[in-house]
Amino acid sequence: MRFIVLEGVEGSGKSTQARLLGRWMTELGVPHVLTREPGGTAVGEEIRQILLHGHEMPPESELLLMNAARAVFVREVVRPALEAGKVVIADRFSLSSLAYQGYGRQLPLEEVRAVCAFAAGGLEPDLTIVLDVPVDTGEARRATRGGPDRIERAGTEFHARVAEAYRLLPDRERGVVRISGTGSVEEVHERICALLTSRFAETFPETVG
Repeated sequence: MRFIVLEGVEGSGKSTQARLLGRWMTELGVPHVLTREPGGTAVGEEIRQILLHGHEMPPESELLLMNAARAVFVREVVRPALEAGKVVIADRFSLSSLAYQGYGRQLPLEEVRAVCAFAAGGLEPDLTIVLDVPVDTGEARRATRGGPDRIERAGTEFHARVAEAYRLLPDRERGVVRISGTGSVEEVHERICALLTSRFAETFPETVG
């Protein structure tokens, strides 16, 4: 089956769209797993709490913690689901490390890639969808949520670098597609479904075609 990842800046709507995509798959009768990073496993959820609500840490520690969670995520969630013939829908994966720890924290991109590849055991998504929204849109959406977490508190320059990463990476990384995240939730959902239908019609002709 397929490994599909939704990506974007904070407030891009990816978590909402991941849930809607899972509902769409259910309606189509496509077996799937809806999950998130960091998290998706008991160990991953514990690491998520440290990353989002723990003490400040060096960028290198942040990268290694993210990928410690990723290693468990791949082995306990993603690979078993794919081997069982299920689609995996993930809210974030390795592209987030390039955007946040590479561009945002300014760690060397090749080193970030190497750590991610090691943690994932070489596994790559079949398709990564970046939801493209203006920076002010993402900020406005974040403002409606609860208190900011450790990543959200990283500062304007950090988030500007992350936003720039998501503008650049779709043209530089294999299997990454940018679609507009503006408009209503339903409109964005329809764009995602149309993309998946066009990409995977031959693989799932009776369900996604």
